[in-house]
Amino acid sequence: MSQPRRIPRHRAWSVLSLPVLLCTLAACTGDPASGDGAAPKGGKGAAAASASPTPSGPPGTLFDTFHYTGPDDPAFAAHGWEVRAGAGGPGIKDTWTTAGASFPDDPTAQGGRALQLRSTTDGTKQGTKQVEVQTTGGNLFNGTFAARVHFSDKPSSGRTGDHVVQTFFPISPSDSSENYSELDYEYLPNGGWGAPGPKLDTTSWYKADPPDRVTHAVKQRLEGWHTLMVTAVDGKATYALDGKELFTSSGKYVPREKMDIHFSNWFIDLMPSVAGPRSWDMKVNWVYYKADAAVSAADVQKTVDGFYGEGTAYVNTLPKN
Repeated sequence: MSQPRRIPRHRAWSVLSLPVLLCTLAACTGDPASGDGAAPKGGKGAAAASASPTPSGPPGTLFDTFHYTGPDDPAFAAHGWEVRAGAGGPGIKDTWTTAGASFPDDPTAQGGRALQLRSTTDGTKQGTKQVEVQTTGGNLFNGTFAARVHFSDKPSSGRTGDHVVQTFFPISPSDSSENYSELDYEYLPNGGWGAPGPKLDTTSWYKADPPDRVTHAVKQRLEGWHTLMVTAVDGKATYALDGKELFTSSGKYVPREKMDIHFSNWFIDLMPSVAGPRSWDMKVNWVYYKADAAVSAADVQKTVDGFYGEGTAYVNTLPKN
């Protein structure tokens, strides 16, 4: 993040019910070679019926369409996701909530469903709720990271003006790691940190604290759906928006250890001058990762289209840690 996380992130799992735990344990016994656990075809609730972490598919691939009934869907945890509920930063510290994550129908999304991250504020800490969804496997390193994300230029309710940050980023499980790694996309429709918006920051980190990073800003309005990609191979990390290269980092500013994927919607600061409550939405249509390979934007979309065409809502053929 462009704002260092001064307080360590606390990776608190949401409380799992007994059915979720049983489903998760049962998933570990599935045979990926048999294809058991691949998302059933047909029906938007089909993916929720699958809880196997390793359905069949191309090797070294993670893909998810977020076809879940909610954060408490057993498949959501079994597929390696959690909604952050712990303390720490960035933004308004200790305001993270699981209530902001949902999976509504969306006619503008490929497949008709998306992950929605809704953060709310009224200009006070007590009235602020931020949301973040993340993987928990910590097994993503070099390769191609991609996601189709919907940015918002204005709140879904209330007045505009907040310094909101809508993000997609792979990051180390621990901020204090000696091999700390982080690759950021951050969209700031109203700017922040003294810089005007709208702008999209792409940032490669070497250390979180003290901050050691290289960054590049694209100053344009990006309301709507976009495909965000980071290709980390051969000692370089290249960022691309809708197939157009934006920025490349190298040297020490590349992944040095395995990471998780995060999607986050948060506020840089409180804005009591903006009257009344307001809600900001960020949406994620799908996420894709291919290990140890540079995949073009066209080939990513071709693969994603193939998964949707086959009715495949989730794939994870990555090696286990």
